[in-house]
Amino acid sequence: MDTFSILTLIGGLAMFLFGMNYMGDSLKKLSGSKLELILSKLTSNRFKGFLLGLGVTAIIQSSSATMVMLVGFVNSGIMKLAQTTSVLMGANIGTTVTGWILSTSGISGTNFFLRLLNPTAFTPVLAAIGIVMFMFSKSDKRRNVGSILIGFAVLMFGMETMSGATSGLQDSPMFENLLVKLSNPLMGILVGTVFTAIIQSSSASVGILQALSLTSAIPVSSALPVILGMNIGAAVPPVLSAISGNRDAKRVAASCVYGVAVTVSIFYALHAAIGFEFMDNNSSVFSIAFIHTMFNIISTVILMPFCKGIEKLSKMTFRVKSSEKNPFEGLDDRFLNYPAFATEQAREVTADMARLASSSVDAALTLLTDYSDKLKAETEQLEETIDTYEDKLNSYLVALSGHQMTAEESAGVAAISHIVDNVERISDGAYALAETSKEMSDRKIVMSPKAMDELKVISAAVKEIVSLAVTAIDDKDAVAAIKIESLNRVIGEISNTMKTNHMTRLQNNKCSTGFGFAFSNLLSNMGRISDRCSNIAVYLLQNETTTFSPHEYKSHLAADEANHLQDFYNTYSERYVIS
Repeated sequence: MDTFSILTLIGGLAMFLFGMNYMGDSLKKLSGSKLELILSKLTSNRFKGFLLGLGVTAIIQSSSATMVMLVGFVNSGIMKLAQTTSVLMGANIGTTVTGWILSTSGISGTNFFLRLLNPTAFTPVLAAIGIVMFMFSKSDKRRNVGSILIGFAVLMFGMETMSGATSGLQDSPMFENLLVKLSNPLMGILVGTVFTAIIQSSSASVGILQALSLTSAIPVSSALPVILGMNIGAAVPPVLSAISGNRDAKRVAASCVYGVAVTVSIFYALHAAIGFEFMDNNSSVFSIAFIHTMFNIISTVILMPFCKGIEKLSKMTFRVKSSEKNPFEGLDDRFLNYPAFATEQAREVTADMARLASSSVDAALTLLTDYSDKLKAETEQLEETIDTYEDKLNSYLVALSGHQMTAEESAGVAAISHIVDNVERISDGAYALAETSKEMSDRKIVMSPKAMDELKVISAAVKEIVSLAVTAIDDKDAVAAIKIESLNRVIGEISNTMKTNHMTRLQNNKCSTGFGFAFSNLLSNMGRISDRCSNIAVYLLQNETTTFSPHEYKSHLAADEANHLQDFYNTYSERYVIS
């Protein structure tokens, strides 16, 4: 190879890696991270976990990405260690799909239809279609499809460029000496491991090896250990990812390595005892794809019955005692590359925050009729805890906003951010209620029986609206969100009626004038809590294309939503009555 061939090889390699990365990122965007949501929830048995690992990795084309996700799932407590082993095996097979797609570059012949199967025939067409879709389509999904086609075209052009640049290697003594060294299993495995660890993609590594094999100069004995090393190299990203994780996250990473190591040991032990004749044959793009696939299939067949054994081995490796559960483990930085999934995790933590705010409201309302310093202290502690939730969630959402997202994903992040703010304001309202209760207790202010009855009615309504807000966030319940709007209207009317009644009692000397200021504060803070719940409902109801503010949105409700609002309003008006 001369200098210009080396430069061409570097350029082809750059195109190949860029195309692989660009196509993978576009596939992730097209899936909208929904695959990750499925993966985290539907791994109840080995076979199902295996199929999910295979399917997810075949689509996003990165076993390393799948493994890193699993490390994050286990570190966050979303999955158990026992659920991951079969998923890892499925991921190893799923990543072989790229090799088979690239193997079509080895198709040759004079038949017209046969030649159409070669990427050199259809890649330019895919590139043209992809450019048109990317540049002229307004739909994010179509633009992502166009990006996938562009990435694939760049990848194939890069592979063709590399193959052309290395066509003279078969006559190079230096290359022959290198192949002899690679036929040594340890050396070949080491080269495959290091190279794949650097570029962090076994699919890309296999593709590069396929491009080199088009010279017809690489024997299977040299290609096979490199392929085996590539499988080990694919486990490096999850190992690095697990360094900052908990005990079980490190065990998942260990499982990635153990599975490959066991199979490699078994294969070379059999080769030493029997001697496989195919090791002396020259490899091709098809044989490399076949070897890569068969290795992972055989690994699965051998290791699937021993999932529990691999799990135990991983547990023996890391015996560190588990620490107390961290409520923010779901806000894992590993998920930031999967915006829809990261947003879902943020939503779940926000739901926990809302439950704490609901507890704070319940405690504050209890203080109105049964004051105690202990319960008041609990509201103060809840307020501090909720402030911590707000800081953690906002920091995570800001970090997430820095990643590329679709319009739908950006809207989801913005909605969660607004909801977090409103939940924190609900907690502030509860704390203000508790402060007013303390002031009333210190000043020994006594409410009239009628005022007490009215406060019990509005307190029950406020408790219900906060409970509905928690349900709406936790279950993404649109019906609960619509109920909130109806109940908020009823609470506003109750508050106005109570103010009128209070003025009447003052005029008739049936209520203490000292209670007036406290009474006004109580109604004001209950109204704020109710309004914040209403804001939460609006952010949950409006879709990703809506740009209205909460107040504007209420006037743009669909007809069926408006009908439900009226029905629920009638129900709550009958339930919460003040004469």
